[in-house]
Amino acid sequence: MNGKQSISQQYRHTSANRYQTGFTLIEIMVVVVIIGMLATMILPRVLGRLDQSQQIAATADINQLSTALKFYKLDNAKFPSSSDGLNALLTGAKGGKGYLDSAEVPKDPWGNDYLYQYPGQHLEFDIWTLGADGQAGGTDINADIGNWNSDQVN
Repeated sequence: MNGKQSISQQYRHTSANRYQTGFTLIEIMVVVVIIGMLATMILPRVLGRLDQSQQIAATADINQLSTALKFYKLDNAKFPSSSDGLNALLTGAKGGKGYLDSAEVPKDPWGNDYLYQYPGQHLEFDIWTLGADGQAGGTDINADIGNWNSDQVN
């Protein structure tokens, strides 16, 4: 072939060189360090927003349950007893349809049941969640959120 390579041989040679190129260990380490630095700056801000969004979701649920309880009272002339609890909202309407859009009472953003008391200690009826820790009291994300203090949630 007079020292000339065929086209297929040239293609094999150039494609082999193309696959031999790659990143050096130093380049990979630099990228990993940059990603780590970005994560340490951004992650605390994102986690703080997650906590805040859970508190806002709990407030929205409590407002929805309060509204449903008021409709219950309009139809039944009284609020459900503490022993009936929020489950009364599922079947308490005339005609058998409940006062909630779902087939079950929602759980708080941390997976716990909302608490209900009638008559309430703070208002005519009290609905509340114990926060992220599931314990009475607490501050920040662990604070109790109720229909009497939901306007204080940031």
